Amino acid sequence: MGGPKSKLGGTIPHEIGDLPNLEKLNLGVNNLNGLIPSSVFNISTLTVISLGSNQLSGSLPLNIGLGLPNLQELYLGENKLGGVIPKSISNVSQLTILSMIYNNLRGTCTIPHEIGDLPNLEKLNLGVNNLNGLIPSSIFNMSTITVISLVSNQLSGSLPLNIGLGLPNLQELYLGGNKLGGVIPKSISNASQLTILDMVNNSFSSFIPSTLCTLTKLQTLKFGLNNLTIDSSTQEVNLLSCLANLRNLTKLGFNGNPLNARLPNSFRNLSTSLQHIKLANCNMRGNIPNDIGNLSNLIVLNLGNNQLSGPIPTSMGGLQNLQGLYLNGNKLQGHIPDELCQLENLAGLFLGGNQLTGSIPSCLGDLTRALRYLFLRFNLLNSTIPSTLWGLTDILQLYLSSNSLTGRLSDRIGNLKVVQAIDLTNNRLSGSIPSTIGGLQALASLSLANNGFEGPIPSSFGELLSLEICDLSKNNLSGIIPKSLEALLYLRYLNLSFNRLQGEIPTGGTFLNLSAQSFLSNEGLCGAPRFRVPPCKRKSDRSILMRLKYIVPGIISALLLVSLVLILIIRRKRKAEVASETTLSPQLQETTLLPQLQWRRVAYQELLRATNRFDECNLLGIGAFGTVYRGTLSDGINVAIKVFKLELERAFTSFERECEVLSNICHRNLIKVISCCSQIDFKAIVLNYMPNGSLEKWLYSPNFSLNILQRLNIMIDVASAVQYLHHGYDTPIVHCDLKPSNILLDDDMVAYVSDFGIAKVLGGEDSMTQTLTLATIGYMAPEYGLEGIVTRRGDVYSFGILLLETFTNRRPTDEMFDGEMSLKQWVENALFADAIVEVIDTSLLGIEEDLAFVSKRECISSIMRLALACCVESPEQRINMQEALATLDKIKIKFLMDASGGVVKNHHLIDVLHRKISLFRKEENYDFVSKGDCLSSVMRLALASCAESPEQRTSMQEALIELDQIKIKLLKDLFEVQCRMCDKLIIDGF
Repeated sequence: MGGPKSKLGGTIPHEIGDLPNLEKLNLGVNNLNGLIPSSVFNISTLTVISLGSNQLSGSLPLNIGLGLPNLQELYLGENKLGGVIPKSISNVSQLTILSMIYNNLRGTCTIPHEIGDLPNLEKLNLGVNNLNGLIPSSIFNMSTITVISLVSNQLSGSLPLNIGLGLPNLQELYLGGNKLGGVIPKSISNASQLTILDMVNNSFSSFIPSTLCTLTKLQTLKFGLNNLTIDSSTQEVNLLSCLANLRNLTKLGFNGNPLNARLPNSFRNLSTSLQHIKLANCNMRGNIPNDIGNLSNLIVLNLGNNQLSGPIPTSMGGLQNLQGLYLNGNKLQGHIPDELCQLENLAGLFLGGNQLTGSIPSCLGDLTRALRYLFLRFNLLNSTIPSTLWGLTDILQLYLSSNSLTGRLSDRIGNLKVVQAIDLTNNRLSGSIPSTIGGLQALASLSLANNGFEGPIPSSFGELLSLEICDLSKNNLSGIIPKSLEALLYLRYLNLSFNRLQGEIPTGGTFLNLSAQSFLSNEGLCGAPRFRVPPCKRKSDRSILMRLKYIVPGIISALLLVSLVLILIIRRKRKAEVASETTLSPQLQETTLLPQLQWRRVAYQELLRATNRFDECNLLGIGAFGTVYRGTLSDGINVAIKVFKLELERAFTSFERECEVLSNICHRNLIKVISCCSQIDFKAIVLNYMPNGSLEKWLYSPNFSLNILQRLNIMIDVASAVQYLHHGYDTPIVHCDLKPSNILLDDDMVAYVSDFGIAKVLGGEDSMTQTLTLATIGYMAPEYGLEGIVTRRGDVYSFGILLLETFTNRRPTDEMFDGEMSLKQWVENALFADAIVEVIDTSLLGIEEDLAFVSKRECISSIMRLALACCVESPEQRINMQEALATLDKIKIKFLMDASGGVVKNHHLIDVLHRKISLFRKEENYDFVSKGDCLSSVMRLALASCAESPEQRTSMQEALIELDQIKIKLLKDLFEVQCRMCDKLIIDGF
């Protein structure tokens, strides 16, 4: 196994200051710690200092600005720096960019007034620190500044009334997440270049100035979570009535302000570029305009928790890009329009807490592609639950409570395999509770209270291993409480009150933490005194003995019979193994070692011996939470040993996560775990050793190179592995850190995905899981980095970046990608300009006169288009890994056919055959004869494809079909052989 991406560790040496001609110092995105040497700030030739994304601590020297006369860019973000910002920073007169985001800067008035004296400063980013006090007025008089970001601090005070007069070039202003108050000055409209104005989560009050409507370049306007209102008391223009002037506006957010205004009667004149409208909790009145359907680019419409009335406009069916519709907590009336079923991208439909009547549209069940959240609770709906809803197999939360729904609960509810919450409380449902609910492994909350359900509680409920909340109270349930419920380890709330249950209340497992409140008004229950029920009557000892008299002999006889059969089978198997070891060739014998390794135990002492006491000579790499060594076990097998750094805060969690994931998954392109060694002060995972190291080594190390087909094969392997994690395993798994250093290569250049230290096991597909664990900068999806949201679509984004990097040989963190330009944008521009040859790895295409040049260019262009489809900013608009894998397979087949004029060249087919046979050999330990027949068939296919006459050669499609048929026959033969062996063993045994 090749190690994780090797990052620099330790401290920055003081001697760096002795480099008299150094112009750029870039040590960002490493594991450097300790103090920044003061000598670094005395290199007079430096123009760029980039030390971001490390573990650097301490404070900045007070004379930081005295020795840097030429410094233009200073990046110190994402470290652990403390103290204050030195006033001497104002002496760095050439500074254009100052970034100290995500540190621990503190103190009162820690933004020095002197920063305003920097004559060339363009970007100032001091967000996410502990800065408090006032914002110096000098910052708002910097004529060169384009970006000011002071988000998520403790800054207070008010904004200067003349704030916009001295900022002619300001484009982006971020002041959210502070303690700022007072009014929003009208003069801010003088900053005419503003495109983003974000002041959310402060204490601003009074009216929102209508002069903001003169900022015609505004794209984002966010004032959410303040105390602002709209001046609708006069006939003068207010903000809502002049929004039509903002033709470039894409995001509008006023949620959580007491606007006390009416919605405009028409949205006809609003910019069609609007993507987000958030006016929730604003005390808005009126009807939703009928022409809202004209806003065709809307992605999120949040009008929840207001005083809106009237019907839901049918024109909403025209919002084809809508992903989130929040109309909950209003006074809307009428039916739920069928037109909402046209919103194929809708992920969340929130209509709860209104006065909607009629039936639930059955066509909502057609929204299988995207719908994850359906909230219709607290309305006046009076139909049955449409059977089509049980076809929403990807639904995560279903809330239909507090309506007047009738009928029985369908067994098809068991189709909702990833659902996390179901609430049908306070309806008129009847019949029995379907036992199929027990198959909902991700279900955490189930509420069926206050209905007319009858019959027993299904024993299958004991299989709801994720269940935390279960409310079945106020029904007509009868029978006993299943003892299987004791297995629900996460259950913290159970309410079975007001039913007709009887028998003993279980006392084990989760019932140890329950009280009498869970079982009120069930007259037939008995059990422990703490449940406030009568004690249970016990059967006499004589009755028990009489039963045992007949049961025990039967059990003993059955055990003896089973033991006899097992002994005979084991003896036969040992003889067969001895015979095979004496007849198989050394090469075939070697392939049998891998399955044996999967179950072996490896002690700490053996790991010490295998690595020569973890000698540095055996070091493969250093990762965020562990160090990887090469080792040789006592039986001569080479392995990779990942030793976790337990002194790090999240190392223990990383170890548990990797053990959990690797021990439960099995796929040919996922790194396989051999053993885990866990002690109080030592934790390690033993994995297969990958002799060809990582994809990163092959992309960037001298004397290593990959051709176009090798890179394509590797990407198909990776896509296959991630597709399995997302769609092929019982519970979806998100890797969270796809990058070249985590892609390992074996002898045959088959790729394996590794390093599951920060992977997430989702309770359901694309659940809104959040995390504080950072993935690798450059590869993480935008929603992961900004909000910590983890879904399968985040892996798709990372895979897209991985595709771009693999075929361009450019890291996403390359120094050329700063400011507005990114790897994704770079490739996108090249594709648009039909200049893809200018961005891909020059070693892949050859010269234009080469016959294969065109097919290679078309192949890589297709791959780049696929990569960009994976990297779309909006998670819901990205393709999934199944689509990505299928597309890569098609690209490969087309490339091979194009490169050979419609037939497959010999060496290309042999490459495909070699990889297929390699996978057969690695997946299973097949019978020798069956394997021989299989390989013979493969060789015959190879010869048929290598015919001299082009017309007689097999096409690639025919070759793939024939290979699949060969594999099916092989599996069938093996099954028949195993059945015959089993029959013979049983007959011989008796």
